[in-house]
Amino acid sequence: MEERYLELIKIINEADYNYHTLDKPTITDQEYDSYLRELYKLEEEHPEIVRSDSPSQRAGGKVLDEFQKIKHTIPMLSLDNVFNEEEIRLFDERIRKEGIDPKYVAELKIDGLSVSLNYRNGKLVSAATRGDGFVGEDITNNAKTIKTIPLTINKPIDIEVRGEIYISKKMFNEINADRAKKGLDLFQNCRNLAAGSVRQLDSKVAASRKLNCWIYHLPNPEDYGIKTHFEALEFMKDLGFKVNVTDNKIVNNVDELLEYIDEKAKKRDSLPYDIDGIVIKLNNIAEQKIMGYTAKYPRWATAYKFPAQQVLTKLEDIIFTVGRTGQITPNAVLSPVVVQGSTIRRATLHNEDYVLEKDLMIGDTVSIRKAGDVIPEVVERLLERRNGTEKPFKMIDKCPICGSELVKKEGQVDYYCMNPNCDARNIEKLIHFVDRHAMNISGLGENIIEDFYNMGFIRSVIDIYNLKRHAEDLIELEGFGNKSVNNLLGAIEESKNNSLEKLLFALGIEQVGEKTAKVLARKFESMDRLMNASVEVLTNIPDIGGIIAQSIVNFFSNEENQNTIDGLKSLGVNMYYTGEKIEEKEEFANKTFVITGTLTNYTRDEMKSIIESYGGNVSESVSKKTDVVIVGDAPGSKLTKAQSLGITIWYDVQVNQIMEKYK
Repeated sequence: MEERYLELIKIINEADYNYHTLDKPTITDQEYDSYLRELYKLEEEHPEIVRSDSPSQRAGGKVLDEFQKIKHTIPMLSLDNVFNEEEIRLFDERIRKEGIDPKYVAELKIDGLSVSLNYRNGKLVSAATRGDGFVGEDITNNAKTIKTIPLTINKPIDIEVRGEIYISKKMFNEINADRAKKGLDLFQNCRNLAAGSVRQLDSKVAASRKLNCWIYHLPNPEDYGIKTHFEALEFMKDLGFKVNVTDNKIVNNVDELLEYIDEKAKKRDSLPYDIDGIVIKLNNIAEQKIMGYTAKYPRWATAYKFPAQQVLTKLEDIIFTVGRTGQITPNAVLSPVVVQGSTIRRATLHNEDYVLEKDLMIGDTVSIRKAGDVIPEVVERLLERRNGTEKPFKMIDKCPICGSELVKKEGQVDYYCMNPNCDARNIEKLIHFVDRHAMNISGLGENIIEDFYNMGFIRSVIDIYNLKRHAEDLIELEGFGNKSVNNLLGAIEESKNNSLEKLLFALGIEQVGEKTAKVLARKFESMDRLMNASVEVLTNIPDIGGIIAQSIVNFFSNEENQNTIDGLKSLGVNMYYTGEKIEEKEEFANKTFVITGTLTNYTRDEMKSIIESYGGNVSESVSKKTDVVIVGDAPGSKLTKAQSLGITIWYDVQVNQIMEKYK
């Protein structure tokens, strides 16, 4: 019985691979269904034998209360974008300045949802979304329903691969046709449908959508002796993953790259799935290490985004919104129009100067596009369509919410509401506080925050942690119930354990973004120590300039902010850094390092992590502020520049000797 069971798993998994990944069916549908029925019957009669890689796991059926979190071992960074030939050539020039003669791999940029797949001993153990790049949502149950994601790969190894979950145009149209018959709202585009399907708590829903998955990235190719990205693609294909080796191409220079882009742009509409651009990656892994990373993007890759589709619509009105800092933003109210599958009704107009430069009037016919295929943008007004009924734009001088006089700060183009009690400002601050990049409180979306604010449940960040006092009232609200309220209160309680950098970013200190918040948290380790820091102490920290330092001191000098922090502290919100600790070492503390070339015993990321854990800072470029340049094999122009500036240089041997001291 067990022997037959294992044979059935092998037959069905191979059939799935041949049909869905290779598009070369080897058995008939009738044979496939027969094998599947036999497998289900055996599992029903002998539930103790059911394996995690059984094809039955693809049917879905598990229903979750909520998604758990998975921490990425290696961060899942997004890509920087380029939009034209000039920007592509600048990307190429930056690489050549490092002494690299690059070859690139050009790939179709599938418009879907990024996924990380982890295998142990060759079996799928977890799947996660990108999330914030460091922590994603556990979508393992839904990923198992996707037949192009193998439950078992061709080698019993531990490996992580990354790719894109998407839905075909054909399946998208079939789902919408079915929904139209039932009188349901239609999905607007393939990407949103794929992303929404992956985030279903009921895996049967995901299974019914017949999702697909391309694999395009191996995070740690060196572990498998792989030296180029294209080799990594072939390696993953041999393991049984669906890899787009047919359309991926090695190009030797920018001219070849532009030819590839032009060719694929012409075929874009005829593809069976949506693409929104071309991904460009350095092929050589050692050269990728030389280029390294910024805080957000790999410097060895970029995404060319296709020119956005433009459509015409009417500018019906211009309204004004208030941000958390009090910044006033004019927004276009548009006659609803579909742009690349999404219905657009609003678009930001940024500031007064932007509107005046574009000579926009209320009533104009305007062209709309999605900047980078994502953000709605007003491109221009059509002067020839004006008929004399249009109304000129006039910037307001009072806050549209509280009526306070607006102030235009010196040297800035934006107007601000300076009233600290303005409802709009307070709502935006609360929305920022609970954002996934800040305190990450799921269940408190923008609309709910606004509703709770207007109902008086949440007027400050302190009120968020006292929301349990209103539990009985919340249960009575439409769309809520015991389960929803308990989940929300649980998420609020869980957020109390966040490391200090999350809280610092959530507090909305002017000039302090995510990266700066982490630098401050690691340096001072506690809220109290940071609150007592002077401008002089702060400016001694790499990447903290005078403007940022003064903003931090001003924030903590404010009595209202002090009261907020005291209140959060009394409610049990963590005020300490709980991430990787800094153990300052003499050779590293308060110094700025640049790494160039390939080190013998450390990857670039490992070296960066070590430097930061010992109290140092890592920069991507050599300047007079650089203290040490670490040089490995095949260094770029950074070594020459360091020598010309007289900067201390540590060669590979010296690095190993220094590291040996701390083992």
